[in-house]
Amino acid sequence: MDTLLLARLQFATTTSIHFLFVIVTLGLVTLLVGLQTAWVITGNPKYERLTRFWGQLYVINYVLGIATGIVMEFQFGLNWSGLSRYVGNVFGAPLAIETLVAFFLESTFLGMWIFGWHRLRRGVHLALLWGVALTAYASAFWILVANAWLQNPVGYEVRDGVAHLTDFSALLANPTLTMAFAHVVSAALLVGGMLMAAVSAGHLIRRTTDHALHRTGLRIGLVTAALSISMVQSFGFAQFDPVGSVQPTKFGGGDEAQAMIAEWTARFGPGDYTPPVLASAGLGFMIMIGFTLGALWLLVPLLWRDWIIRLRFPLWLLLLALPLPFVAAILGWIAREVGRQPWVAYGLLPVDQAVSPVGAPAMLTSLIGFSLLLGTLAVTNWLLIARHAARGAQDPALGRPPGQPLDLRTEPTFA
Repeated sequence: MDTLLLARLQFATTTSIHFLFVIVTLGLVTLLVGLQTAWVITGNPKYERLTRFWGQLYVINYVLGIATGIVMEFQFGLNWSGLSRYVGNVFGAPLAIETLVAFFLESTFLGMWIFGWHRLRRGVHLALLWGVALTAYASAFWILVANAWLQNPVGYEVRDGVAHLTDFSALLANPTLTMAFAHVVSAALLVGGMLMAAVSAGHLIRRTTDHALHRTGLRIGLVTAALSISMVQSFGFAQFDPVGSVQPTKFGGGDEAQAMIAEWTARFGPGDYTPPVLASAGLGFMIMIGFTLGALWLLVPLLWRDWIIRLRFPLWLLLLALPLPFVAAILGWIAREVGRQPWVAYGLLPVDQAVSPVGAPAMLTSLIGFSLLLGTLAVTNWLLIARHAARGAQDPALGRPPGQPLDLRTEPTFA
């Protein structure tokens, strides 16, 4: 088999699976901030219970998501040495900031938040969660800065066959960055809202205890998802203009695209410089899912009536629709990444020059190994989330008073 094809399949597999963990993390942490802030302000114990319940699911996803990220970093080093050698001085800068400033701080804040229940004052404990959320968004921002540079290389010069960063501010002003970041954040909020609404709907369908609690979770999740799908659609369509101006070959084939292809042919030699059809197909299906999820607005007024909730039909719709935002997220990633082929860095570094000089058998072995490992982590994550979600909010382990049985009638006392 072709080494390049195997390397691309491995990259697609590892990043797709890791991306699913990322959007759940971003979406849930935002909802957690809202829940715990409401608890601190109002003192209502239902928000404390919702924070503990959803916080436990968030921690499960976060821990296993770290493992998928480590696997992804390994495949970067093993398979794409040409990328590191040629553009590492530019591409590596935002990744280093993400790791040192955002990820380490995020993990530290999260650890203190997990073990700070009943040991820290409420305001301090809440501030830690805000720190987790802000650093999570900072982490996503710097990753998008690096990705935007691959989409549209700016602020660099090539010396001795290596790209060097000359203008850091150009990375932040990249036209492929702002709307893409807003689009990813909106998609993460959509995923978080849909997950909260679907899990709550499942409990209401089963008529478990805590009907009022899960009804609150259903409404919060549904409103979040409905608001988010509108933002997803807006920021998604807003990306077409900047993409068309800096990547004319991505979704079009006009005169500007033909002129650029002629320039590339002169610089890099003859070849196929048009993206695969898969990019446009992924974009089309993603748009279809986006318009379908726009129907969430129709459910918002319905689910404010208890008799509608008792009918169960709208609840089943939410439960069955849960996979849709995940599928749309992967399709959007395919449209963005496959659409810049055959380039790793658009117009600068072809994919075949970025891949490591590794034999096909070794590449196939690592593809199978990494795929099995990541698949195991993904399945484990969803099984654990499903198991803890099904248990309900009666007695989550997160935030349980140390050495005391949990009494839901009283609010835990903070130091």
